[in-house]
Amino acid sequence: MSGKRRALITGLTGQDGSYLAEFLVAEGYEVFGLVRRTSMPRLDRLDEVIDRVHIVHGDVLDQSSLQRVMEECEPHEIYNLAAQSFVPASFAEPVLTAEVTALGAMRMLEAMRQVAPEARFYQASSSEMFGAVRETPQKEDTPFVPRSPYGVSKLYAHWMTVQQREAFGLFTCSGILFNHESPRRGEEFVTRKIAQGAARISRGLQEGLELGNLEAQRDWGFAGDYVRAMWLMLQAEEARDYVIATGETHKVAEFCERAFAHVGLDWREHVTRAEHLVRPLEVDLLVGDASLARAELGWSPTIRFEELVVMMVDAEVERIEAKR
Repeated sequence: MSGKRRALITGLTGQDGSYLAEFLVAEGYEVFGLVRRTSMPRLDRLDEVIDRVHIVHGDVLDQSSLQRVMEECEPHEIYNLAAQSFVPASFAEPVLTAEVTALGAMRMLEAMRQVAPEARFYQASSSEMFGAVRETPQKEDTPFVPRSPYGVSKLYAHWMTVQQREAFGLFTCSGILFNHESPRRGEEFVTRKIAQGAARISRGLQEGLELGNLEAQRDWGFAGDYVRAMWLMLQAEEARDYVIATGETHKVAEFCERAFAHVGLDWREHVTRAEHLVRPLEVDLLVGDASLARAELGWSPTIRFEELVVMMVDAEVERIEAKR
């Protein structure tokens, strides 16, 4: 093994995994990314660093493969980002969501405990764990009341991360990340749907856009800022859990308004509410208080909501123009 610090990332091909890989490579790490051997991984998000990332084959559903990967990589830091992360899909596929999101994290923790107990472990927790919120804004000690199979699965993984830290003295921590977006967001997520819809409608490629709950309020930040927070947590002297958020909340309708206005359109003329896109149980309001992360990690977001919307819409316009 080289003298560089080594990091293992699960969920490498996702939005966060790609930004984190870029960040760690820039920091001088040797980066290993876990990819299922049987899958056809989307590596396009990794174009900038694919030649500097080691692809290792394993599966969070297979305990033995995770232990083998850790033996091969000998990681100093482990970032568990793997999950079935689309909340609406978790209602349709609750068992799969639990296997990947909840038990997948537990398998990673157990593999670390058996093979690499000196490593530092980051678990990707979620603001969806707060669910039917009991206080606003939400902080590290706000009660969790998840309202989706995804939120419940994330909560299991979160508490097991705490349990491993307290029971075995492992350096394990969770980042309770509020919604974070980018041009690399999956097309099924509402922010990407809005940005893509605005761009396509403005270019005459699409007539309208159907969305679910337009009144839902979220704390939206930039994914590139949030992966930096993940890294900062593993550089701290003591392992603990942190809320990562902007502290601002905006309605889905406001995201629509700004996205469509950026391409010279009135969103109300093009967006319709579709009942089949509304969740069985909705989370109405999420907004985080990241004061602890600011004070102890020195973290703060650099991209504001308005900039994020423009960034995402511009990226969609560029994709359209590149195909012409």
